[in-house]
Amino acid sequence: MKIGIDAIEMDTPDFYVDLVKLAKVRGDDPNKYTIGIGQDEQAVPPSSQDIVTLGANAAAKVLTPASRASLGMILVGTESGVDASKSAALFIHDLLALPEWVRAVELKEACYGGTAALMMARDYVASHPDKSVLVIAADIARYGLATAGEVTQGAGAVAMIVKADPCLLTIEPDSVYRSASINDFWRPVYQDTALAQGKYSTEQYLAFFKTVWERYQADHHLSAHDFAAMTFHLPYTKMGKKALDLVLPTTDDASAQRLKNRFEASTRYCRRIGNIYTGSLYLGLLSLLDHDTTLQAGDRIGLFSYGSGAVAEFFSGILQPQFKEQLHAAEHAQQLTKRQELPVPEYEAVFSDKVPYDADDYRPDPAYYRGQFILTGVIGQERHYEKHQS
Repeated sequence: MKIGIDAIEMDTPDFYVDLVKLAKVRGDDPNKYTIGIGQDEQAVPPSSQDIVTLGANAAAKVLTPASRASLGMILVGTESGVDASKSAALFIHDLLALPEWVRAVELKEACYGGTAALMMARDYVASHPDKSVLVIAADIARYGLATAGEVTQGAGAVAMIVKADPCLLTIEPDSVYRSASINDFWRPVYQDTALAQGKYSTEQYLAFFKTVWERYQADHHLSAHDFAAMTFHLPYTKMGKKALDLVLPTTDDASAQRLKNRFEASTRYCRRIGNIYTGSLYLGLLSLLDHDTTLQAGDRIGLFSYGSGAVAEFFSGILQPQFKEQLHAAEHAQQLTKRQELPVPEYEAVFSDKVPYDADDYRPDPAYYRGQFILTGVIGQERHYEKHQS
């Protein structure tokens, strides 16, 4: 039985900051951001947008009457949870008025959480072939203003429907995964900005990729030549390129050029949105499918997922005959084009206006209300969401 992604959609805040302008304000060479890191723009979420609203906005685009009727689980992978007890999946379940007879769970393991949700969904459908699963990977990456990590912030969500006989991409039963307890990146529960050992984290990302890729090749007797494209977890685009550069010398020139070209296609959304942690790999997959019109049904796509702490997984998917009919590249381009650029001082003000951890009565600024769903306030430490038409 074929199981995989039947449909995929994305959402991102309606505000962004231009990283060339930010670099100049910070006294940095813009090439450090646009070439050295590989980022051009960065999504900026106002306090009325969080992983619940972003996830619900993305999921609303991907759900159909058929997938609603067959829904068995809602899985949200995130490391930006809004509550230490109640799952974001339940908030989203309520906003979307989804069926009562489902499981609704939030999963956490740094940036790997989205892949954990996807694989759990695949296993569930294997034993419940008449059911579908809504998988959401949503995050807001925050490191702080004028910090070393500022340029690798971002916000967004990717939603996917997983089911039997998918129209978009089958998930092949070929995963190779590895776990080890390391301290390359973490965020204590008492703060909303992450801590990272940047150089060490990059080294671990590449080391984990090297080991799972080598084992994948040994276990499945496949090489880079067998892949139409490879997509990577992209905390910033240059990170994925470093991983791809480990592969290119091992294959023929034609395959290397193909993989390089399609890698660039997979980075287009990341360059404009930034780091969305659990959703970054799947934002890259969507970017690849939207921007490379030469891909064909039957092509094998490699996917590398990495979550600091750390868990990594490499697996592949096969494009299905109807995959092009599931894509909405024009709509995604329009969503990015219609965003509002924030001058650096306004970006700093929006970034700093965050929901307090001990909020008894907090209301976001209505001037920044955008999207189908918004957080309207925290009253008595309870979060209140509403459907909103911008």
